[in-house]
Amino acid sequence: MTEPETAAPLQVEALSPDAVAAALPALAAMMQACVLGGASIGFVLPFAIDESEAFWNGLLPDFRSGARRLIVARWQGEIAGTAQLVLAAQPNGRHRAEVAKVMVHPDRRRLGIARALMQEIEAEARRCRRTLLLLDTVAEGPAEWLYRSVGFESAGLIPNYALSTTGALETTHFFYKILVSS
Repeated sequence: MTEPETAAPLQVEALSPDAVAAALPALAAMMQACVLGGASIGFVLPFAIDESEAFWNGLLPDFRSGARRLIVARWQGEIAGTAQLVLAAQPNGRHRAEVAKVMVHPDRRRLGIARALMQEIEAEARRCRRTLLLLDTVAEGPAEWLYRSVGFESAGLIPNYALSTTGALETTHFFYKILVSS
């Protein structure tokens, strides 16, 4: 008798616009947990669930148009992390995209989820024929190590670029990665 096959605890996928709309409550709850946990992803405290819901609802037109792609990581079936790929639309920039809002639920960190999200973001960029990825993160934060480890190069620092969740000005570190043909 063979053992029953069990699903891997981590699944990462690009969501269709309809799937994004269906997942809005879970996405909003995950984002709120990240911000309340100190993630510097563009919001300051206090951060209510309705603000998170409004953020995701505001992105639906971009997901539907294809200008923005959402990668979701599920841990044991529950949304545990996301990353977005924002495609540059300008005629002189259609080779590039920005990686945005990479976040992992505080209860699911240190499980390889962020690395898996970054690998799928890169795969999605290749599917979209993008050869240059850009991103930014708080300087000297834990994400810097991740981005360097997956091949991103430093483009430089800008002091006082963004507010932390507590309202303090922080230095932002910009990174880029040139994708080579595989």
